[in-house]
Amino acid sequence: MFHESPIKRKLTKKIWVGKVAVGGDAPISVQSMTNTETTDVDATVAQIQQIADAGADIVRVSVPTMEAAEAFKIIKQRVDVPLVTDIHFDYRIALKVAEYGADCLRINPGNIGNEQRIRAVVDCARDKNIPIRIGVNGGSLERDIQEKYGEPTAEALLESAMRHVDILDRLNFDQFKVSVKASDVFLAVGAYRLLSKQIDNPLHLGITEAGGARAGAVKSAIGLGMLLNDGIGDTLRVSLAADPVQEVKIGFDILKSLRIRSRGINFIACPSCSRQEFDVISTMNALEERLEDIVTPMSVSVIGCVVNGPGEALASDIGLAGAKGHSGFYLGGERQKERIDNTNIVDTLERHIRAKANILDESKRIDVADLSQS
Repeated sequence: MFHESPIKRKLTKKIWVGKVAVGGDAPISVQSMTNTETTDVDATVAQIQQIADAGADIVRVSVPTMEAAEAFKIIKQRVDVPLVTDIHFDYRIALKVAEYGADCLRINPGNIGNEQRIRAVVDCARDKNIPIRIGVNGGSLERDIQEKYGEPTAEALLESAMRHVDILDRLNFDQFKVSVKASDVFLAVGAYRLLSKQIDNPLHLGITEAGGARAGAVKSAIGLGMLLNDGIGDTLRVSLAADPVQEVKIGFDILKSLRIRSRGINFIACPSCSRQEFDVISTMNALEERLEDIVTPMSVSVIGCVVNGPGEALASDIGLAGAKGHSGFYLGGERQKERIDNTNIVDTLERHIRAKANILDESKRIDVADLSQS
């Protein structure tokens, strides 16, 4: 049961990254980035597919050399998900990947040379209808801005971002999104809040270089959660020193927890205690592993005892309230006569969850068909 989020999101300008809308009334998209050598085409294509299968709407690929640009040409032909090319300094690489079908150019206009080179990239992006992502990072600010502020500050990130925005404004190019990332949560949040007041273009959220899987997930959830709760943000990436697939899963978990966007199962599970009538932790581990392929939005509560079990089950699509020997089972908030044998919880719940997902999917297909005929 997915309830609408109370968060009022800022309405920004809508742009398109390939087939994915970013900004405006479009859903907040989730991104990740490959960490393979781009010149290893097979490995990069395989990882892009894994990231896309996890639900990513957009994937970013680093293109540091012309050799990598030639590899990108082949990669682009072998995948369907929109690709953002990450480029630094060399405008010729930007022109080349635009020719090869890049869906977005991640390149800071002020860092690619003289006015003629900047104009060449912008004109190419305009001609091919490719947006640009301005990406400011607290760890790589321009030298004069570093000297002016002494250390990265929210105001320093804002000044750097606006310097690049002003270039695109001067060239009458408005198809862009901006990020002002930092590894410090408060620095990043402060910079995004300032930037959101300055421009109406989409904002790409991220806490950069957040750390390993656990610490990075926590920092990202706090920082991105603060911004999303403010109504700020149109697309996001959780940046982890971990498998990119985990970035996607955590990104959707953040959106799901704020009731902004739901993909897959929202599990409600107790932390377990001595009241539990079955092993909640092993049950949850098995269910999450088995049901990773379910993308249908639905909520499933797995509670080990009758203290909180019935209450959580009443608000879930499927609920389990632990009891001795056989646990209470709920569908759509209603208790069923069927009770689930505690020795066979995982298999039984998996069967019911997949059946419920099929019903919800069929209902959605019928609704879409009705709309198309009306």
